[in-house]
Amino acid sequence: MPDRKVLTLWNEGTVNEEQTRILRKVSEDLPIPFDGQARKDLATLIEAFLQRDDALGLAAPQIGYNRRIVAFRNKNFDERDWSKRDKDFDVLINPRITQTRGEMETGEEGCLSCPEIKVEVARFPEIKVRAYDRAGRKISKRYEGFLARIVQHEIDHLEGKLIVDHEGTFYCPSNRLEFFEKLLRKGQ
Repeated sequence: MPDRKVLTLWNEGTVNEEQTRILRKVSEDLPIPFDGQARKDLATLIEAFLQRDDALGLAAPQIGYNRRIVAFRNKNFDERDWSKRDKDFDVLINPRITQTRGEMETGEEGCLSCPEIKVEVARFPEIKVRAYDRAGRKISKRYEGFLARIVQHEIDHLEGKLIVDHEGTFYCPSNRLEFFEKLLRKGQ
């Protein structure tokens, strides 16, 4: 069981007002070079991500830090018990998408911060990202296909944007339909 709780917009049929406020806030850059607090926040996010077997990625706002840090798997997407070696995941600090390619493709996405639902989200099939790595070095990386989708999803979190903010069809358990229709109509 992970030590760090992931913030959610709702839980058990109730809106989490304080957690929603944090998730909706635009995140701040980490200072480069990293100061002590930035190194601590970075280590906390990586540790929280590595404790989870149910996540393809995790953004700092999801654990309560409005900092521009994301961690995500770069392979083994279908494995619940993945190796968690350094080469099996990427960490991006202060990431910015600098280029997009291709026509947007729609795919079904879930999110730890939006439990019980999936939303059809349109994303670019290829992106280029400028960021810093864990050592504070400038990097530029290109992501394609499903990995590009994951990176765009995590970067959305840094902008306070969640899957429920996209225009696509949403899917939820039939016994919870009324709650979600009312919640999503209010724009939460």
